[in-house]
Amino acid sequence: MTRPTPETLAHVARRARPAEPATDAETGRAAAASRSVEPVAISGAGSLVRSLEALDVEVVFGIPGGAILPAYDPLYDSKVRHILVRHEQGAGHAATGYAQATGKVGVCIATSGPGATNLVTPIADAYMDSVPMVAITGQVARPSIGTDAFQEADIQGITLPVTKHNFLVQTPEDIPRVLAEAFHLAATGRPGPVLVDIPKDVLQARTTFSWPPVLDLPGYHPTLHPHGKQIREAARLMTSAKRPVLLVGGGVLKAGATTGLRKLAELSGIPVVTTLMARGAFPDSHPQHLGMPGMHGTVAAVYGLQKADLIVALGARFDDRVTGRLDSFAPGATIVHADIDPAEIGKNRAADVPIVGDARHVIDELIGAVTAEQAEGHRTDRSDWWATLDDVRERYPLGYDEPVDGTLAPQYVIKRLGEIAGPDAVYVAGVGQHQMWAAQFISYEKPATWLNSGGLGTMGYSVPAAMGAKVGRPDAVVWAVDGDGCFQMTNQELATCALEGIPIKVALINNGNLGMVRQWQTLFYGERYSNTELGTHKHRIPDFVKLAEALGCVGLRCESAADVDATIKKAMEINDTPVVIDFVVGKDAMVWPMVAAGTSNDEIMFARDVRPAFDEDDI
Repeated sequence: MTRPTPETLAHVARRARPAEPATDAETGRAAAASRSVEPVAISGAGSLVRSLEALDVEVVFGIPGGAILPAYDPLYDSKVRHILVRHEQGAGHAATGYAQATGKVGVCIATSGPGATNLVTPIADAYMDSVPMVAITGQVARPSIGTDAFQEADIQGITLPVTKHNFLVQTPEDIPRVLAEAFHLAATGRPGPVLVDIPKDVLQARTTFSWPPVLDLPGYHPTLHPHGKQIREAARLMTSAKRPVLLVGGGVLKAGATTGLRKLAELSGIPVVTTLMARGAFPDSHPQHLGMPGMHGTVAAVYGLQKADLIVALGARFDDRVTGRLDSFAPGATIVHADIDPAEIGKNRAADVPIVGDARHVIDELIGAVTAEQAEGHRTDRSDWWATLDDVRERYPLGYDEPVDGTLAPQYVIKRLGEIAGPDAVYVAGVGQHQMWAAQFISYEKPATWLNSGGLGTMGYSVPAAMGAKVGRPDAVVWAVDGDGCFQMTNQELATCALEGIPIKVALINNGNLGMVRQWQTLFYGERYSNTELGTHKHRIPDFVKLAEALGCVGLRCESAADVDATIKKAMEINDTPVVIDFVVGKDAMVWPMVAAGTSNDEIMFARDVRPAFDEDDI
């Protein structure tokens, strides 16, 4: 067992995986918050709240209920801000958005039974996207566990497959240790969600509280520093390959390694692609950036990976949306795979050079090793490779066709939103066509400016996640880019935003349909549009402007390209209340390029039934 230092707990609490190193002021404030506390008599609920305070938790998102109610009494007097959401799913996504925007651990809280089960989707979402989150749930009293008591659910068992770890607290004396361990586990190594389930009688029992606790995690030792031999081998390959590509995943953002990534890319001269979860890790404007790979990636990024002779994957997991049909992915490439989670290496694509380590340390050591290789004269002329990639970029840029029926193009709306709001804004997307267009047509220059549900693909993510992001970064302009399908799942959290003074802005891409499903029905189901029309166009049910106003927000509507700029600028001028813009767009727009599920990346479509004609002679 180990007793953590104040600095260790401060790092966990203040910034789980910092975008850049914490300042001395941040470290000082955090260390002060983690100072030792002499034992005091207190209830288990009081111990829970005091633990959150000692961990320097700023905010929790939640809803009270019977089993968790004892915790809400000491929370009433706490410096920890509690935001009362309208649905527990909103609490979980808000905690995720807060964590993604700040790098700190997000915290949500719910009661037992349905309260806890409503957190399952955001917990699974955080698990898939490696987001540091602690979910605290109430449980029925210990004597009632297993009796099918009122509002009992085995939330520990339910969430076992989708948490990094979870706890059922057995005694009130365990609460400080369990909370400290939960935050440590959520924030370190590969980040992820941790559940802490606390029976009601444990919260009510008397105990003593002291801080810091003794942590008991004997088997948990994340590997941060990579093995030197693999680093040297990777550097040798990077300086000798003729057609290399850096495949950058969300792990680079989690590790706060974006500055090092740019240095490594410029040092090596290797093209860079950033996955959906890594948008903003490398500037879109940088000449070495080929864009996003995968199902709806740029042609240049997909082509670059397919034709590469070396792929250096940094904090990426070779997701099926990136690889397409796995047995045809990058057939001629040697694979260097670096990840902090050893379970990811070789899971989908065999690695020729496996590197286990934190992305920041891996990149820093690769910089030194590549510099040493170059100093010995090991350089490769890649002018032909760049000429080919530049040609593909020029021939197949991202673009879209104006709707033939004169309706508003959703791509134009999102492109102008990014240009007007600018690179300092935070963009939080739901899931579907609007998510892909936001990933494609907004230029991301900085880390932590693009948040989305990547792995789980959770509709309803955007509005509550934007709420959490705005709470974590109140000085930032936060735009939720949502679809009319996603929006109707969690828009009740706009009432939370209005009452709590959280002025997010919502760009609602209203095409009257479940757009991505409709696109698949168009392409693969003979245009048989089964159950995808939502009625938001034909019947204006709901009327999103009136709905926004009923939820305490400003509601605007835009139906023509001529009004897009003025409407966005009007929303940008409103900073004291949430704003919803109902952009009424055409229903037939599609996301291109596209690699159909289960097909090879070589079969990428630039438009319906149109495939790029790659010149094999160029390589």
